[in-house]
Amino acid sequence: MIIGIDDTDSRSEGGCTTYIAAVLVEKLKNYGDPVGYPLLIRLNPNIRYKTRGNGAVAINIDTDNPKKVKRIVLAEVKSQSKLSDENTNPGVVFLNGISENLRNDLRSFSRCAIQDILRIEDAKHIINKYNIDSYEFKNGRGLIGALAAAGIASTGMSDHTFELIAYRRSDRVGTPREIDLRSIREADMRTYPRTWDTVDIANRTVVCAPHGNDPVLFGIRGEREGVIDAYNHIISEPVERSTLFLTNQGTDMHLVRSTIDQTADRRSYILNGVVCDMPRTICGGHVIFRITDPQSGSGIDCAAFEPTKNFRQIIRQLVPGDQVVVCGSVNSKTVHLEKIKIERLAARYEVRNPVCTCGRRMKSAGVGQGYRCKRCGDTADVPDRVLIERNLNCGWYEVPPCARRHIAKPLVRCVGDVHPGR
Repeated sequence: MIIGIDDTDSRSEGGCTTYIAAVLVEKLKNYGDPVGYPLLIRLNPNIRYKTRGNGAVAINIDTDNPKKVKRIVLAEVKSQSKLSDENTNPGVVFLNGISENLRNDLRSFSRCAIQDILRIEDAKHIINKYNIDSYEFKNGRGLIGALAAAGIASTGMSDHTFELIAYRRSDRVGTPREIDLRSIREADMRTYPRTWDTVDIANRTVVCAPHGNDPVLFGIRGEREGVIDAYNHIISEPVERSTLFLTNQGTDMHLVRSTIDQTADRRSYILNGVVCDMPRTICGGHVIFRITDPQSGSGIDCAAFEPTKNFRQIIRQLVPGDQVVVCGSVNSKTVHLEKIKIERLAARYEVRNPVCTCGRRMKSAGVGQGYRCKRCGDTADVPDRVLIERNLNCGWYEVPPCARRHIAKPLVRCVGDVHPGR
């Protein structure tokens, strides 16, 4: 049996869907054997209804008592969901005996949930078509994520990472988190690059610990052995429980390779283009520039927003003619940059007065009269064009850990000419 759950938490009231999964993993051991790891699936990061990282969960269990399992799951979801929040609309699905046709439909549906926009009716269409056992609370928007997470649990992922999440005791939720920052930094130095997004060194920020009113104490992302190693070296307040999730975080599963003229808002893309104007810094510290597609002539604005911090310094060095690949979500017809690859740097020149044979630089002889050396009297008709050396290398650049989305693939996981932000 595969169990999918989504949309149980609230921006204002807290809660956490992964915590429900962690509790259920323990409770369900009395009624069956877990199959693999619980899944944490990040869906389209542009959905307006999301709380934080737009995550759904799935649990796979081999059980001889499915009715008891369902009762336990539904009771836990009902008791822990923040149902008083109008934007909290949990959904739960139970998959059994998956046919090949259902598997194919789930594969397509799950991909769309990560890369596109789905409606509640889209989830219910598949649920009704295959008579899937499902439960909805209020308007049931969580059925989308629940079905998508269960779908990935049934079809698998081509790429995956892990996150080990430590949860707080209930009496501490809502109070300041007590974590020894030195131990976090030491754990990070010990395990990087097997772990990532634990700390942001350049911006002196701890990334792995949230700040909201939820039960998560901290979460370590990375490879399986790396996250376990880091977890064992962090000193903190007492941990109620911890759970290791298999996840699509750090995979770029949300990105679709496309062309500028085919982009739509609230989707995420990989786009090729040529920089066509100088980057400009606008109010708030955001840096904006525009790229065009030489083939179609289509153009789109790209933005490195203030929270991307030092990443903006890379963007400010771009000039017209640079060939780039940009990655990020499109909103209001603007690419919100997550990564950029500089493929080719345009040559830049500055105009200077010509140099005389004596080694001195000539002076202007007057409008339309060329240049003359005051020492030798030699003349020249045209100025020199001097190549400007650019302090920028080709390759991939990324936003720092403090600004990185859960699903975005960190460059430390990539090969080739990369410049990881850390």
